[in-house]
Amino acid sequence: MKLLLFWLAGLLGCSTLFGADLKIGIIGCDTSHVIAFTENLNDPAAKDHVAGGKVVAAYKGGSKDIPESWSRVEEYSKTLREKHGVKFYETIEEMCKDVDVVLLESVDGRPHLEQVKPVLEAGKPVFIDKPMAGSLKDVIEIFRLAKEAKVPVFSSSSLRFSKDNQAVHNGSIGKVTYAETYGPCSLEPHHPDLFWYGVHGTEALFTVMGTGCETVRRGTTPDGRIEVTGTWSDGRKGVYREDKSFHGLARGEKGEAPAGTFDGYVPLVQAIMQFFQTGIAPVKPEETVEILAFMEAADASKQAGGTPVKLSDVIKQSRAPR
Repeated sequence: MKLLLFWLAGLLGCSTLFGADLKIGIIGCDTSHVIAFTENLNDPAAKDHVAGGKVVAAYKGGSKDIPESWSRVEEYSKTLREKHGVKFYETIEEMCKDVDVVLLESVDGRPHLEQVKPVLEAGKPVFIDKPMAGSLKDVIEIFRLAKEAKVPVFSSSSLRFSKDNQAVHNGSIGKVTYAETYGPCSLEPHHPDLFWYGVHGTEALFTVMGTGCETVRRGTTPDGRIEVTGTWSDGRKGVYREDKSFHGLARGEKGEAPAGTFDGYVPLVQAIMQFFQTGIAPVKPEETVEILAFMEAADASKQAGGTPVKLSDVIKQSRAPR
């Protein structure tokens, strides 16, 4: 027991052991998530308050070649500073000295690998928002570095933690034999097609189907929207389709149930805080790697005219020496 307490003290700077809020730092202030998460965490009077931590520090970040980034970073930074009293730092290294844990929120996945390196070197547990990186290769490298540094890390879409998706994930309809999820899929030219927004529906699909996808085929719906079909090792199929809203269904041994729904950010923030407090990631690295491989394979299939692509080939290629 003493060893366990000592380990927790080292991991979280003793904050939880003495009942104090964890000091949270944010990297990247160019997404609405930083405002939503901070309001959930910092305001005890808020309807959806999540206890256990407080955002106290931030590093602006921002990408000049993505309008969704540079057009919002100053506004969101101002809100964090003026409304929540968040202190801003010129470097990630300096910020890490004054926090217990980190939320890597940069809306652009490309800088995530370089941004997370000083966090791992500082030994701070970190949640990495979607997309985990700008490529599967970078995701694999992040997990390698985290394992080497023995620092807890995880990444997830908020859809994973919706009531519908969790119910199916936890066996409400038995083993899922088929699932289809729907959601918006706006594109960003610097990322593979599904990385930017299709990641949400893809994560929901894997939440209910589980791992084991072997091949991916990219096509289109009758009205020209993105449709990606995955075939699992045991013959099961899962489909992600572009649509205006988040929804879907799953069929299992005991019937069918809704899936792919979105319940807001609170369930994700709750999962993040539990992760920070325990050091145990709710999503295994292997599953996250498979999700990213699914999305990269969808691009490869598109380039090959809709030919099925093996996830193992995509993963092998991404694991090649840098």
